[in-house]
Amino acid sequence: MSNIQPIKASSQHHIIVADIVDDVVLTKDGGAAVVLRSTALNFSLLSEKEQEAVTISYAALLNSLSFPIQILVRSQKKDITRYLAFLDTQEKLQTNPQLKNLMVVYKNFVSQMVKKRNVLEKEFYIVIPFSPLELGITTSNFIDLFTPSVKTKRAKNLPYSKSYIIKKTKTVLYPKRDHLIRQVGRLGIKMDQLVTEELATLFFKIYKQT
Repeated sequence: MSNIQPIKASSQHHIIVADIVDDVVLTKDGGAAVVLRSTALNFSLLSEKEQEAVTISYAALLNSLSFPIQILVRSQKKDITRYLAFLDTQEKLQTNPQLKNLMVVYKNFVSQMVKKRNVLEKEFYIVIPFSPLELGITTSNFIDLFTPSVKTKRAKNLPYSKSYIIKKTKTVLYPKRDHLIRQVGRLGIKMDQLVTEELATLFFKIYKQT
């Protein structure tokens, strides 16, 4: 007879996120994190001098980091249903026969291109973690926020309240956040911190796919 036992734990047991409060992600081990959304930069379209400047700025960014970060790149198949519907509407409103015909040709081109290729939409995020070690909790390792783990456990009897952890997290992480935003600005990239509602939406999409 097999000794294999059925898995009884729910999916929530394997998720590291405990709560999202005041734009801060709280983890079950007593840690926390802030998440930044980043724009992209098409390096191949830059001139040789621009590429050189970006490379130097990127090296300066890496050398300036005195704290860990996590980089997340999400790739999803692009849904152009709304865009095609928009083109249909504009086509019906167009009174110029030549422009109307051009819109039909363009709409067919976009539709065929999506059918032949997987057009992907990419999203870029930077996570700055706050370690429980900074609170004096000594049983913690680096946590990947976006990967469910069978080893995820909730810390028992945390010595600090949730409000204190959030306050401490902001004190420690916000200067790091501002430093990153300044450094990537030299690359022509913009970053902004995800607020509570945006964080909830992001984690819902990620865990729904896993």
